Amino acid sequence: MKITIVCAGKIKEKYLRDGIAEYEKRLRPYADLRTIEITEERMKDKPSAAEKTETIRREGERLAAQVPQGAYIIVLDVGGAALSSEELSAKIDHLAVTGESHIVFLIGGPFGLADELRYRADLRLSFSHFTFPHQLIRLFLLEQIYRSFKISRGEPYHL
Repeated sequence: MKITIVCAGKIKEKYLRDGIAEYEKRLRPYADLRTIEITEERMKDKPSAAEKTETIRREGERLAAQVPQGAYIIVLDVGGAALSSEELSAKIDHLAVTGESHIVFLIGGPFGLADELRYRADLRLSFSHFTFPHQLIRLFLLEQIYRSFKISRGEPYHL
């Protein structure tokens, strides 16, 4: 299974980089994992609604440009479906069995995700009704992908 995470922004905090690196290492035996970071769009102070929409649209175009043709697209969206760890594991297993060999997860920047990406997605996934920093969501996502593989193989999670 090939998994690509396309996200806006770089991880600045060392503790998050360390956690992300740990889960990337843990995932190596299970998936061909790749992370693509695009530069976050900058927004001026007190933007108008139109300026905010345009900034999000431009960032969305650059995120979309990184999605390979034929990939199954999952966007992280607070308004998406809330799946349990077991349900996400079952979803990934189902995709693998039905020939979807490449899953792309999209994480928007601090201003949100372009509507065009939500419409294009095969699945909109919510981790919570809470709003989290997009850098923290990347760590959460990697942990859940790792947990999904452990569940599907019947392996213990806590070592």
